[in-house]
Amino acid sequence: EKEHELITKIKYIDKLQFGAFEIDTWYFSPYPGEYGKTRTLYVCEFCLKYMRVEDTYNLHLANCKRRHPPGKEIYRKGTLSIYEVNGMEEQLYCQLLCLMAKLFLDHKALYFDMDPFFFYVLCEIDRQGSHIVGYFSKEKKSLENNNVACILVLPPYQRKGYGKLLIAFSYELSRKEGIIGSPENPLSDLGRLSYRSYWAYTLLALMKRRCNAETTTIKELSEASGITQEDIIYTLQSMKMIKYWKGQHVICVTAKTINDHLRLPQFRRPKLTIDSNFLVWKPHNAQS
Repeated sequence: EKEHELITKIKYIDKLQFGAFEIDTWYFSPYPGEYGKTRTLYVCEFCLKYMRVEDTYNLHLANCKRRHPPGKEIYRKGTLSIYEVNGMEEQLYCQLLCLMAKLFLDHKALYFDMDPFFFYVLCEIDRQGSHIVGYFSKEKKSLENNNVACILVLPPYQRKGYGKLLIAFSYELSRKEGIIGSPENPLSDLGRLSYRSYWAYTLLALMKRRCNAETTTIKELSEASGITQEDIIYTLQSMKMIKYWKGQHVICVTAKTINDHLRLPQFRRPKLTIDSNFLVWKPHNAQS
C-alpha cells in the first residue's frame, strides 16, 4: 500500500502552460490517468480545462467563450477584480482550480466535495479578459471561525503584493460578518511568511495610531484589526514586543520601537490594499 502511495505521488508534470506563462510546477497533483503523467500540462486560463496536446490546447483557446471566472464579481478597482464562486454551484470549475493549485501547494489535502466552500478568485483585467492571479477558499460554515481554508498566488504573480491583498480581503469579509477570523492550519511556508508580514504591519500601524493611549490591550487590538488574540500574541512575541507577567500577556513597546520596525523592509506598508468602498458584498447569513 505504501509503495502504491509513493508511485501515485511521483510528480510527472514538470511544466504548466497557463495563459502567457510556462510555469515550473512544485508538487504532485492527482490529475487523472495520462493527464497526470504528461511532462507539460496545458490549462485554459479562463475555464481551467486541462489538456495534454498543444494542438488541442490551441484549438480550445480559439473556441473558448469564457473570459472571466464564473460566479459574482464582488470587487473591482482599477485593473483588479475579485469573483466569489460558490463551490456548490460551480463544482467543476472549483475542482479544476484546486487540481491546478495543488501543483504549487504541498500541505493541503485535496477534497473533491466543493459544496462547503466559497472561492474568492483574484484577477488582473485587460482587453483579453480576467487573468487569474490567485485565490483563497473559505468554508461557508467554520466552527473555528477560519476565514481562509486554502490560499495561493500563482508563481508568475508572486512577490507583487497579491498574497497580502488576498489576506486583507479575507479579513475585510470577516469584518463584514462580524467575526474575528484566522486562517486554517497548516499554512504553506510562503503563506506563513505572508501572514506574519500582514499581521505585523497591521498591528504596528494600529499601535502607532494608538501611541497616545495610556494602555492598549490585546483584546482591543484584536477587535480593531479582526486578528485573533492568539495570532496577535504569536506576532508580538516574534517581534519581542510582549511579556508574560503575573499570569497574563502584557504589551511592552515604545513609539521608537514601533517606528524602527516600520522602517524594516518586511514591515513596510503593503504595495496593494483593499478599498472597502469598491466591495459589493453582504454576509451570506444576512442575505434573504
